[in-house]
Amino acid sequence: MLRAEENEKFMKTAKRKLKDELRSEYKLSDFPTPMVRGKYSKRLKKSSNIVVLKPEVAAVFQNEDAVNSALLSLIEIAKATASPTKHSSGRAKKRAA
Repeated sequence: MLRAEENEKFMKTAKRKLKDELRSEYKLSDFPTPMVRGKYSKRLKKSSNIVVLKPEVAAVFQNEDAVNSALLSLIEIAKATASPTKHSSGRAKKRAA
């Protein structure tokens, strides 16, 4: 018998039903303020640092470290090539005057 088939015998397959109600041991009167669905969702979304990659981008990287390494390298290259030096801008002004 295959291991997967063997494990199936012992695995519980109880399906949970999603209910939009409280458990029987709780009552609405137990809570001091009315309950509101999604009360903190905006705050969570603002403070979250989760980024969702497009599938074609995610396919290139094996894990989180590979993505971070590539982005950090890109930042270093951008800083090195995009920032003008202080000396070159000063010389151009003197020549023009």
